[in-house]
Amino acid sequence: MSEKAGRAITPRRLARMREVLERRQPDLTVVIENVHDPFNASALLRSCDAVGISDVHLVYTVEAEPEVSLGVSASARRWLTLHRHQSIEDCYTTLRERGFTIYATYLGEDAQNLYDLDLTGPSAFVFGNEARGVTPEAKAGADVAAILPMMGMVESLNISAACAVTLYEALRQRQRAGRYASPTWPPDEIERRLRAWLEREGRDVDAALSQHDTAHTGA
Repeated sequence: MSEKAGRAITPRRLARMREVLERRQPDLTVVIENVHDPFNASALLRSCDAVGISDVHLVYTVEAEPEVSLGVSASARRWLTLHRHQSIEDCYTTLRERGFTIYATYLGEDAQNLYDLDLTGPSAFVFGNEARGVTPEAKAGADVAAILPMMGMVESLNISAACAVTLYEALRQRQRAGRYASPTWPPDEIERRLRAWLEREGRDVDAALSQHDTAHTGA
């Protein structure tokens, strides 16, 4: 094998990559708006991958986009597609074109308890800056204000914890609805994304996919 061909992959890892893609939830996403701390941003990406999110939207209009910490994200960024937007309005327009309900996470009189919401439909959660929260524009343009119930003296969780709790509630609802039981993407989209993942890992793409085809045809 030439160096340009890339590294080989074990059947077990190839199978896992395909299984993960078959569980992806393309109608579940997160918007990261001006999150400053790289460890927090990395932790958000880790939670996204963990619940089966495929695409994450980034909006940095005040803060500079942080350098993601590979140690915290444990390479989660490798498995996600990041979309950068010039403004929250542009981001929301893109999401609405795809049928998403936009949930901005902030404390407000009109905020709804997360556990009262139906998160089995197309859902986008917006998480804002650690100190300032989501911007006024993000609040005004969202469809729903969502909060986590708090029973102690503190008013909110750390942003990375809040994101994880929120996304796992979405996972719980979707799992009960059978949303992880069968692929959402058609076979050609799964194949396209599998190729992209293999390329990111520096794998021999053609050899890997040929190996999969041979195993399934019995050749």
